[in-house]
Amino acid sequence: MMKSTFIILACPLQRFSCVLTMCVAVCAALALKDIEYDLHPVSLIKNGGEQYSEEYKKVNPMQQVPALRIDGFTLNQSLAIIEYLDETRPNPPLFPKDPKRRAQVRMISDHITAGIQPLQNLYVLEKIGDTKLEWAQHFIIRGFQALEKMLQDSAGQYCVGDQVTMADLCLVPQVANADR
Repeated sequence: MMKSTFIILACPLQRFSCVLTMCVAVCAALALKDIEYDLHPVSLIKNGGEQYSEEYKKVNPMQQVPALRIDGFTLNQSLAIIEYLDETRPNPPLFPKDPKRRAQVRMISDHITAGIQPLQNLYVLEKIGDTKLEWAQHFIIRGFQALEKMLQDSAGQYCVGDQVTMADLCLVPQVANADR
C-alpha cells in the first residue's frame, strides 16, 4: 500500500500528485507526452494527511490528488488533466480520431475512475468500518467484470484499438492497485 502523495512543481508547470491510481495515470500521460515535471512528496498519513492542509486546499478545494498547475491555471481531476494535456500537447495522441472510439475511451475511463477506483480510496474505506475489505472486494470484482464486457467491443492490442489511450492509463494502475 502506497502511503505518500507527491506534489509536482515545475516552471511553467506545477503538478500536485501521488503514487495512487489516478496519479500514476496522470504521471504516465506526462511521461508519454515528454512533459518535464518535478516531484515533491505530500504524505497522506503525516499530520492526518498533508492533503488536508490549508496550503493544499488552495491548490485543490476537495483536498484530493492529483492536481496540475499548467499554462497559468490549475486542474484537479485526473481525466480533465489527461484530456487537457492531450488537447494542448497532442503527440502522441491519447484518443483515437474516430468519434465512436473516443467515446469508448471516455466510457472505459469513466467506468474505472467512477465505478472501480473510488472503492479503493482510503478515505472511502475508512468510512465503511469493519466490513470494508469484503465490501470493497465485492464492488471491485463487479466493476472489473463489467469492464471485461466493455472491452469485448473495443479492445485491440490495448483497451480501445491498437494505440495507448487514456483508458489504458487508467486501467494499468487500477489493476495493480486492486491486486494489493
